[in-house]
Amino acid sequence: MSHAIQERPVSTAPRRGSLSHARLPRWTPAAVAAGSIAAGIGIGLAAGWHSKVQWGLISALLFVLVTFAVTTKVEGRRQAKDRVATSLVWVSFVLAVVPLLSLAWVTISKGLDVLDGYFLTHSMNGVLDAEAGGGVYHALLGTIEQVGIATLIAAPIGLLTAVYLVEYGGGKLAHAVTFFVDVMTGIPSIVAGLFILATWNLILGFGPSGFAGAMALAILMMPVVVRSTEEMLKLVPNELREASLALGIPKWRTILKVVLPTAIGGITTGVMLAVARITGETAPVLLLVFGTKLINPNPFEGAQSSLPLYVYEQYAVGTDAAVARAWAAALVLIAFVMILNLVARGIARWKAPKTGR
Repeated sequence: MSHAIQERPVSTAPRRGSLSHARLPRWTPAAVAAGSIAAGIGIGLAAGWHSKVQWGLISALLFVLVTFAVTTKVEGRRQAKDRVATSLVWVSFVLAVVPLLSLAWVTISKGLDVLDGYFLTHSMNGVLDAEAGGGVYHALLGTIEQVGIATLIAAPIGLLTAVYLVEYGGGKLAHAVTFFVDVMTGIPSIVAGLFILATWNLILGFGPSGFAGAMALAILMMPVVVRSTEEMLKLVPNELREASLALGIPKWRTILKVVLPTAIGGITTGVMLAVARITGETAPVLLLVFGTKLINPNPFEGAQSSLPLYVYEQYAVGTDAAVARAWAAALVLIAFVMILNLVARGIARWKAPKTGR
């Protein structure tokens, strides 16, 4: 007996308990963000608040709340929590980037009024602070020499200390070194300057110089180099060390040829973070280098200037010409740090181990 096989139509609608569920369109976050910004501005104006920061905070709060409400309505509470977490990440990112972009914009817009070839190649010798003219060459030269000497002192010591802590340390000495590195990380820059002033200048009898300021900057730089290098060395897989040692290669050569090249990118980034921290320090330079309007290429004798000290001195004068020079010097300082970071990234990429065939 033959039976007719009847095909029943397959329903494409989502059933209760199935894995498919309604999803918001991809343009929803952008639409919610635009609506939140408009609502935040409207609420701020209605309340009589003229601060754009207040408008931004209201908009950010509305963005998170509306995202949670809309997602809960359409996709469910569980998906709403995920979207709220993503929204908080984006809001935090925007809150961090907006001040940075605002600072960069103000510095560039005000600094370009004075910044030119003459400003970069002349000093303040013979120019009164209240007058227009003059340049930043003497301060730029002092910053390059002081930061360079501080890096030559702190980078090798910090690197070797981190290698000891990761590759050899483990006893009481390692714990003591780690403790003092943590303590040094939080010391104010004025304390480092006072320490060098008491030892190098008062006890040993040396006068003000760029080298004295560089030693204080090196003290501030060392703990940053140690901590960043230590973390990068810990990320190197132990399998690489074990493979090298299994081939009969000594440990010191394994560290030199395997461990350090593997972590060179992170180590370079850590050194540049330390350089960026000390480049803007003013207190040690004010105590130990004193500042001068003259060009002094010798960092081991006589007073020198630096970009942070130059900015402080010119802004303290208060005249339009001096404030304009201060903004231009601040822009030069930012560009100096940026160029150092780009060079360091290039060196790190050049020296990093090649992963491709």
